[in-house]
Amino acid sequence: MLYKAGRLDIRSEDRSVLESWLRAPTVPQSLALRAKILLASAEGESLRAIANRLEVAPATVKVWRRRYREEGLSGIRTRERAGRPKTITAAKERSVVAATMRPPKATTHWSARRLAKQVGLSSATVHRIWQKYGLQPHRTETFKFSTDPEFDQKLTDIVGLYLDPPERALVLCVDEKSQIQALNRTQPILPMRPGLPSRMTHDYERNGTTSLFAALEVASGKVHGQCFPKHTHVEFIAFLESIEQKYPRREIRVICDNYGTHKHPAVRRWLSEHRRFRFHFTPTSASWLNLVERWFALVTTQVIRRGSFDSVRLLERAIRSYLAAWNQDAKPFIWTKSARQIRRSLTPRPGTSET
Repeated sequence: MLYKAGRLDIRSEDRSVLESWLRAPTVPQSLALRAKILLASAEGESLRAIANRLEVAPATVKVWRRRYREEGLSGIRTRERAGRPKTITAAKERSVVAATMRPPKATTHWSARRLAKQVGLSSATVHRIWQKYGLQPHRTETFKFSTDPEFDQKLTDIVGLYLDPPERALVLCVDEKSQIQALNRTQPILPMRPGLPSRMTHDYERNGTTSLFAALEVASGKVHGQCFPKHTHVEFIAFLESIEQKYPRREIRVICDNYGTHKHPAVRRWLSEHRRFRFHFTPTSASWLNLVERWFALVTTQVIRRGSFDSVRLLERAIRSYLAAWNQDAKPFIWTKSARQIRRSLTPRPGTSET
């Protein structure tokens, strides 16, 4: 059976295919548009009416009618564009990758232009190869493997507190952000405007420092914090006493790092007199296990780094204001990885070496 549409005939089996394209959510919009043109033609709609309704040029309607009449459904499918054949072979790509992995003699890493000159390609081609293989010579990341002989035991202990905390205990992540500088820009900060970011001078005046001690409640995300002029064991004990007053009659598990202040003899004596407190130390060089570090990153980016303070008092006031606002709408940081998953990610894969 044929559906007549002027000079266009559509086969019944082709019509079923065209209608299925319109129902399928994954069919490209360009192909769906062509199906609409042909189906409208099968219903006897005029060329100009189709063009106006589908918001295309009349020539477009003519093209797809002609393609279908001459080639059927294969004629309206998207064709591969003719172009210059690929000239960069897989072997050439591998040679660029290998050259990228070997630093040049005079510098620490390649730029696209320098490597292009070395391998006899354009810088755009080198850049495309880098993108294909995920190479970014301009970037670097830092790392440090923990050499703590009790790493596995401490890792299991800390992650266990996150994923399966004791029923009657309050788990707190405690640490201090020391030597926070009250920096005052030499000229007023210019506010953001349409088309322009906020701007500040590169130079500043130093107006003293403060140290922020913080205890993050793992369950709720709320933070108890205090600022001190120093960060010795004396201030740490004073902060522990503030925690004792804030959370009376509760067993308290404290997650903290191996900073000397936390293991000072005076701190040990204080702990022996306050049996409600129990410390859980992260492995050495693994402070990333302490969730309060994530909160410190927020304080740095949202308050300190772009702030301008002409005194320590104003800096501490800004920190306290942030603390109050955070606790009004606090949300916990959710730990998701098990100790086994973390150990697996830190274990070198076969064929690699850990340095």
